[in-house]
Amino acid sequence: MNMNKLMIKLICLLSFLLYASINKAFGADHRPNIIIIMVDDMGYAGPGIAPYSNPRYKTPGMDRLAREGLRFTDFHSSSPVCSPTRAGLVTGRYQQRAGIEAVIHPSPTHPEHKKGLKKSEVTFAELFKASGYSTGLVGKWHLGYPEETPEFHPHNHGFDYFRGYHSGNIDYINHWGDHYEHDWWHDDTEVEEEGYTTHLINKYALEFLENNKDKPFCLYVAHESPHSPIQGPNDPIQRGPGKAPRITPHEEAMKQMILEMDQGVAQIRDKIVNLGLDKNTFILFFSDNGDAPGTATGSPLFRGHKGSVYEGGHRVPAIAWWPGRIEPNSQTDVLGISLDVMPTILSIAGIEKPKERPLDGVDLSPAIFEQKPLPKRALYWGYLSNRGSRSEAMRDGPWKLVVLHPGAREGTYENEKVELYRLDNDPGETIDLAGREPEQASKMLAAIKAWLKDCQETATPQPGGWIESGLTSEETEASFRQFRDARQNSYSKLP
Repeated sequence: MNMNKLMIKLICLLSFLLYASINKAFGADHRPNIIIIMVDDMGYAGPGIAPYSNPRYKTPGMDRLAREGLRFTDFHSSSPVCSPTRAGLVTGRYQQRAGIEAVIHPSPTHPEHKKGLKKSEVTFAELFKASGYSTGLVGKWHLGYPEETPEFHPHNHGFDYFRGYHSGNIDYINHWGDHYEHDWWHDDTEVEEEGYTTHLINKYALEFLENNKDKPFCLYVAHESPHSPIQGPNDPIQRGPGKAPRITPHEEAMKQMILEMDQGVAQIRDKIVNLGLDKNTFILFFSDNGDAPGTATGSPLFRGHKGSVYEGGHRVPAIAWWPGRIEPNSQTDVLGISLDVMPTILSIAGIEKPKERPLDGVDLSPAIFEQKPLPKRALYWGYLSNRGSRSEAMRDGPWKLVVLHPGAREGTYENEKVELYRLDNDPGETIDLAGREPEQASKMLAAIKAWLKDCQETATPQPGGWIESGLTSEETEASFRQFRDARQNSYSKLP
């Protein structure tokens, strides 16, 4: 390179650094802000607005976000349960690659209990933090128990600000987790704090926004609602010391739980507008999996619920919001998945994707901002239940293959049973075409097996596992009951 070109490059670099320092000094950093809102166990019919169309209640917060933004009709969680979806979300890769393919179970003896997000994984929070963003997580983590394995703490994965809980769910009143211990944290300090969980999540989301209004931020809000335990704001404790029968009828309690969360969505939107950040902030709202039966958010259009690889287990509502950038009241039928969140927000912020860990998701920006179609691709699901049973699914255009393993030994892929559906003609997955279309079924089954093999070969090693433990589902259930009963019997000894 000649001296003139070298001087030109040097001058450009110095100019950029000077511009950046001036912008920082005067609060003029205009990089876009990112807010990810993920709710827990809300099915496709969670929001009141069409096409989700919940018939039981209105959701003004979610509905307004949708009217001012874009709705996805074909968006999916990467798993039909929480821990795996969260691993896929924060890494942008199939969660099987992180070694987290099942719920990280609260029972200490369960084969999946000791697993968690390893430091070797690369999260979107780490990349945003390295690019000068403030990063925060408010609400549910569920990617390992840091009390036992500090490596799993959100601080070790790029989230500088953490207000929330480590376990899969907590009592909304006293914040006792599903591991039957108190579980509410400010960063790495356990805090006894009064307040309905949803209200606290709303409060600290707004606190983070206020504290970081003058610099670019990336906030991940992980709501507990409408996950169990079923508790309205005025209900008594349902878990731990002081437990008492719920006073609010189930249906009314569910409505209250969802509307309190919906108010939080509205509060975030209003806060961004009031801070004058709406033209520079991207919000994406969705659920971590399909509905848990009894949450009144499942759609009659789809088969299955949480824990199922049928559409009802992973097709979820999703709303994108960015005034001035997204066409208001728009809708897209582009196929999306929660793995796409990381590449999308990295693209929006102009941050390079990690080279050492290629992402499985794709950038949804063309669909969100320009209403353009995306290239055709296949999507995969692999589910391992709390009882050790497996199931898989694959989406290839309108085709959906479902693979079940009835009666298989825990953790194995034995007893393969294949089903094939055409979602364009049969979104409810009622007509099995595997017998009529054997070539299509065979081709997709081979693709699923190749995908599983690739994930297994690249997976981060994790402790435990069903096959390694040699335990049966009955043994793990009995062990958990003993663990739970022992914790419950110890409540009376607490001060």
